[in-house]
Amino acid sequence: MTEPTENMMTPTQIAPEQKKLRSKTPLVIIVLMSFAPLIAALLVYFNPEWRPEGSSAYGQLVQPQRPMPSAQNLPLTTLDGKPFDLNSLKGKWVMLTADGAECPETCARKLYIIRNTHASQGKHVERLSRVWLITDDAPVPEKVLEAYKGAVMVRVNPAVLQEFLLGGAAGSMTPEQARKALAPLIWVIDPNGNLILQYPYIEDPEMFRKDIRKLIQNSRIG
Repeated sequence: MTEPTENMMTPTQIAPEQKKLRSKTPLVIIVLMSFAPLIAALLVYFNPEWRPEGSSAYGQLVQPQRPMPSAQNLPLTTLDGKPFDLNSLKGKWVMLTADGAECPETCARKLYIIRNTHASQGKHVERLSRVWLITDDAPVPEKVLEAYKGAVMVRVNPAVLQEFLLGGAAGSMTPEQARKALAPLIWVIDPNGNLILQYPYIEDPEMFRKDIRKLIQNSRIG
């Protein structure tokens, strides 16, 4: 029989270390399993090419992300003429759209989708804000004010706004051109104040709601 060498461990020496390792293994596995869905969801969300065909997430990532401009670079005013700083909404997720004050049917539809998406978030509803950027000086109809109460409504020069929302160069559009370019879209700003998602015309509001719900539920910020 081979004699144990000086560096070999006896069974009595190995057993306690093996037991300790075995006792930790289930805990490590449980922790990894609990984080796996969150990590997978975030990886798929921010890598659209990994999504399976038919996935509900169809927002377009803004690349590179653009931080909210300062109040000096993006002057906003409330309906009663007071200055408003978009950065005051940092800490929340923001759903945002831009349109003229008259708010035709296409505008009302966007505001309706944003309002219902906000209301459907359950316990996460306080993590979201709604913003309507009004791109002219016309009066807002009373029925629109009443229907979309709770949204932040502020006026803005669309030619300046397009630099932030569309990434266009300063002076590249007239106010009217910018107004038309901005009108079909909805955007999402994250709690850190970064513009991260852009949505074109939304054919299925339920898909949009699910998209936002997944984003909010899988996020640890805001």
